[in-house]
Amino acid sequence: MKKIVFDIETTGFLNDPEADLTLLVIYEYENDTYSTFLKDELNKLWPILERADMLIGYSSNSFDIPFLDRHYPGDLTKIKSLDILDEIKNSLGRRIKLDSVAQGTLGSSKSADGLLASTWWKKGEIEKVRDYCIQDVKITKEIYDYAMEHGKLKFKENGKIQEFDIDTSQWEKGDGDAMTHTMPF
Repeated sequence: MKKIVFDIETTGFLNDPEADLTLLVIYEYENDTYSTFLKDELNKLWPILERADMLIGYSSNSFDIPFLDRHYPGDLTKIKSLDILDEIKNSLGRRIKLDSVAQGTLGSSKSADGLLASTWWKKGEIEKVRDYCIQDVKITKEIYDYAMEHGKLKFKENGKIQEFDIDTSQWEKGDGDAMTHTMPF
C-alpha cells in the first residue's frame, strides 16, 4: 500500500477567502522520505498524490484536503484518506489536539502551532515554517505507526496520561487501485 502522511500550512482558516496555502510536507512510506512543496511547486506534488493508495493526516478531512483541493486540478476526495483526528473522535466521542496525543503517545510535544507558523510566513521565515510542518508530519506518522502496532493511543490532559483503544482494522484496507484518474493528463 502506497501511504502518504501529509500536512499543510496556510495563512488562515478554511472559511477565510483571503487565506492561502503556503507549503506542504509529505512523508512517503514507500521510499521513507520527507518532501516539502511550496505553493508554486504543487505541480510536482500532484503525480505523487495520484499514485497514493491512502493519504494520512490529522484534521485532514476537515481542513487540509478541502484547502489543498482548491489548488488541485482533480478531486482529492477520490483518494482514500485517513484522518487520525476523525478516528480519535469515533473512539472517544470528542476531538483531542495533536499536541496532547503526541505528549501522551510519544512523550514529545509540537514545536509551535499553525498561528505561529502563519506569523513566521508573513515575516518571511520560511525555513521555520518548513521545519515546523516537517515535525508535524513526523509526529502524525509516529502516532499512526503506534496505533497500527498497538491498537491504542494515549493523550495527556490535565497532567494525566489517558490511554484508549482505537480500531485500526480497516485503516489499510482498500481496493488496491491507487490511480484516481482525476488529473487531466
